[in-house]
Amino acid sequence: MSVLDIFLQQLANGLILGSFYSLVALGYTMVYGIIKLLNFAHGDIYMVGSFVGFSILTFVGSTLGDTWLGIGVSMLFSMLIVGSFGIIIQRVAYVPMLKAHRLSILITALAVSMILYNAVMAMTDGEYLAFTTSLGFEGFELGNVYITQTQVILVSATAILMVVLHLFISKTMYGKAMRAISIDKDACRLMGINVNRVIAATFFIGSALAAAAGVMAGAYYGSIHFFMGFIIGLKAFTAAVIGGIGSIPGAMLGGIILGMLEAFGTQIPFIGSEWKDVFAFVVLILLLVTKPTGILGKTEIERM
Repeated sequence: MSVLDIFLQQLANGLILGSFYSLVALGYTMVYGIIKLLNFAHGDIYMVGSFVGFSILTFVGSTLGDTWLGIGVSMLFSMLIVGSFGIIIQRVAYVPMLKAHRLSILITALAVSMILYNAVMAMTDGEYLAFTTSLGFEGFELGNVYITQTQVILVSATAILMVVLHLFISKTMYGKAMRAISIDKDACRLMGINVNRVIAATFFIGSALAAAAGVMAGAYYGSIHFFMGFIIGLKAFTAAVIGGIGSIPGAMLGGIILGMLEAFGTQIPFIGSEWKDVFAFVVLILLLVTKPTGILGKTEIERM
């Protein structure tokens, strides 16, 4: 393959990987932007979303099939179910801890993470499940590079979800309330904004996007397992930090950049695929040393 072919192939791989990172990173950055919580259970929400989508696809597959129609319906219902599940987690685990020390709510998030993946491990006996679909490998060629329709559709679906989120945050009243709460919750309460309801909506949206990523990842890779949320949770958090945690455009940008770094990093001599995670985290450390706030992050002034 020529250099151009390798570039195009890794570009496609980086976009797919970055799409998953971006969707999960959005949940991290939205929750942190509003209540300053690093929700380390978010990767496991992604994992739960993949299992819920798998269960729904198994149920509707006999009537709708396991092609894009069935996958689309299962993804939609998975987003609704897991989004509602995110609200339940927020109400039960996080609301009672909002006035506690930040370390306490962080430990709570880690506890929720362990509960989720251990519960799924118990239900599946720790086995991998085959996320079987009939998508096939149809696509088109760009020179010597073969791009499947699945890759194009997944990237397009991710782009649509991120555009819809951007419009929601920038144009709707709930979106404006979210941005206001991220600046000053007490002032928002004085202005009559139902802060708890807006925070719940934030958890719903973040969890729904993570569920969408989980279903798409299951359909793309063909298997799911109880521990799949751990590594992508770390990667998505890394993407959020790279873009500037608390910044929604930053989370989108950070996810794509991280996906590209991992894809192109495999072509660097002495790195290869087995070192791609090390390469990604080294880049994160270098970025934090040079620009601690991330690419689009802003320095915050804390009111006393």
